[in-house]
Amino acid sequence: MTFNFFSPVSDLVLAHNELLSAQALGKKIKIHSVKKGFPDLEDVDIAVFGVLENRNDINYIGETFQLNEVRKTFYSLFPGSWSTTVADLGDIQRGETVEDTYFALKSTVSELIKQNIIPVIIGGTQDLTYAVYRAYDNIQPMVNLVNVDCRFDLGDSSKPIKNNSFMGKIILDEPYNLFNYATIGYQTYFNSQEEKDLMDNLYFEAYRLGEVSNNVTIVEPVMRDANMVSVDLTSVRGSEVSLKQKFSPNGLDGKEICAMARYAGISNKVSSFGIYEYKPSKDDDMTSMLMSQMLWYFIEGVNCRVNDEDFSDDASYQKFISLVEDQELVFYKSIKTGRWWIEIPFLSNVNNKLKRHTLLPCMHQDYIDACQNKVPERWYKAFQKNSI
Repeated sequence: MTFNFFSPVSDLVLAHNELLSAQALGKKIKIHSVKKGFPDLEDVDIAVFGVLENRNDINYIGETFQLNEVRKTFYSLFPGSWSTTVADLGDIQRGETVEDTYFALKSTVSELIKQNIIPVIIGGTQDLTYAVYRAYDNIQPMVNLVNVDCRFDLGDSSKPIKNNSFMGKIILDEPYNLFNYATIGYQTYFNSQEEKDLMDNLYFEAYRLGEVSNNVTIVEPVMRDANMVSVDLTSVRGSEVSLKQKFSPNGLDGKEICAMARYAGISNKVSSFGIYEYKPSKDDDMTSMLMSQMLWYFIEGVNCRVNDEDFSDDASYQKFISLVEDQELVFYKSIKTGRWWIEIPFLSNVNNKLKRHTLLPCMHQDYIDACQNKVPERWYKAFQKNSI
């Protein structure tokens, strides 16, 4: 496949990049430019690119946008001691229709994943998540999607897709590839009771803002089990970003959203990451810097990935068994990283697609709860889902 959907990074950004320190990130990554052309992806681990599509915004009034300020701040950061190779592919411009943009994004993400390159998408409206999800159709049978958002985005699937209803399309459109959906940081007053009931009935996971702010580490096992992560910037509280964003006064703070980006990067399963709902303005220095730091932390996480999920070697893990309500719960702890998993009993009548989900990432606290005769909620929902 030729990546002919992309326009190069603007000369304005490249001129700014020339003024940066030789140690800055912008001097260390491969950049798609008019002069040098599209970068060679042979040794690239992460491909960052923008998608300039926002026509499915429920508040769309014809405005366009660009990502120059995000790139300037991202390039100005200093990399860690990384072995990870990063490329900036430029931008996918709007197609003649939104469906054309979806096709370009789906094709690009699919091809990058096949090349073992992690696509990092900067949007644009969050309905682009639908196109990223469809990119997995011919790659893997079941997909776990994590959405960092103040809303569930379920909407009415019978209506045209919008940035507040794309999840309804993901759940109901064929082929049915969605195994689990988790929303992190939702705020109750932004979601109808019907949507909350649907999340419960489908055994999807939902973590309220208060839960996450009280202990952000509860997010790590959820991210560890994700294949794709979609971040809606409106999950961040308004004081953390520019006035143009018009976000809620309540939301995640900068440290919390960056911690989540790092958890997503550390996950061995996460193969795509997206940040959406960016609205540039003259006072968007805070927003672009926050996005840049999120990107930095995701890359840092990828660089710190450790393969600790091979349980064929008895010397690599510890096994713990707890009896809860006549149910034997089996836990595994990686000796290498200290991370925990809980076993989901395999059911013979379940579709073979689900066999790989018999080990579920969890926390040490889940084991402590099991020892106190409490069934871990993640285990219960996964068990019920496997039983359907």
